[in-house]
Parts: sequence; C-alpha cells; structure tokens
Amino acid sequence: MRRLLRFLLPAVLSAALIAVLDVPASATPPNIPSAATAASRLAELTVAAESHASTYDRTLFPHWITISGTCNTRETVLKRDGTNVVTDSSCYPTSGRWYSPYDGATWTAASDLDIDHMVPLAEAWASGAWAWTTSRRQAYANDLGGPELWAVTDNVNQAKSDKDPAEWQPPRSAFRCTYARAWVQVKWYYGLTVDSAEKSALTSMLGTC
Repeated sequence: MRRLLRFLLPAVLSAALIAVLDVPASATPPNIPSAATAASRLAELTVAAESHASTYDRTLFPHWITISGTCNTRETVLKRDGTNVVTDSSCYPTSGRWYSPYDGATWTAASDLDIDHMVPLAEAWASGAWAWTTSRRQAYANDLGGPELWAVTDNVNQAKSDKDPAEWQPPRSAFRCTYARAWVQVKWYYGLTVDSAEKSALTSMLGTC
C-alpha cells in the first residue's frame, strides 16, 4: 500500500498543479485592502441617503483621457489586466486574453469587454461627488492608482449599470469578498457616503471572506 501511494502521490499532485495552472490569470487593480481593513474602513464611512441623483450627467466625469502616448485610460486597463496583449499604433488591443473576475468568463477580443467603474459614476455622484470640482471627478473616473477600474464582460457590466451592492452583486459568488473590499476602498479613499442598505450588503459580503 505504501509503495502504491509512493507512485500515486506524484501523479495526484501533478494533476492538481495542472488544474491550478489552468485557471485563467488576470491582473488585479492595486490597493485592495484586506477584509479586516475594509471592515474597519466601512465602519468609518458616513451613512447617509443618496442625493442629487436627478442632476447626474455622465459628461460631468471626463473619462478615458490620454494616459501615455496614444493610450487612453480604457486601453491602459486592457493592457494591465490582459495577458499577451498586442496593440496597434493607436494603442487599440488587436489580440490578447482577458479573464473577467465578475463572472469567470475569458475573452480574446477587446470588444467583448467594458471597463467598469467599481463604484459607478452615478453612484459616486449621489454619494457626494456632486459637490466635487470637475478636475476631481476626472481624476476619479480615470483612477489607475486604486481598485476603481476593472476589465469585465460587457453585458455583465451593463447588468450592473449604476447599482450598488444592495441592488447588484457579481454573479460569481467567489468574487464577492474582493468586490466588497474594492468597493469600500474606493468609497473610503474618496470620502463618499454609503446608504444603510448598501452598508448592510457590504457587511454581509465581507463576512464571506
């Protein structure tokens, strides 16, 4: 029996390693806090009802600005979050591979992906960004320094729209912990408010970590 295990164990470990390596890889936006830190930061956020929603206009958040050379924000995120990404002279990705963590889908055409604002622009507006300057809203809409921008399946992003976690959560339940940590970080970093239902949903999601 012991001799049999000596032969079987390497094969089992090899199969497990292949299974792990077969999981699609994707880059992760920076500065996602731990679950404990996110819970602490969630507790610091001001709880308030949303306001000014009727005055929201997407053009108040200038986005997809030039980041470097011919690359705008969207193209920069696609290069960051994809593997083997090849771009043309205009920085448009002509080939590559992207894994969407929201739903677990893998894509090889950039046109199948949207760049999602973790905390949607309309949500940010109603949570305090209505009082910001245009330059601050531009910085927010193009923020590459935190977990605000994600390359995800286009129709999943469209289903999310401007909903908060009390209204929509990623269909891939294994990602909800990370999603909540990223959401809290964005709101905390920018001093945005949360409403009571949103805070309750985030607390439950952090409880899955």
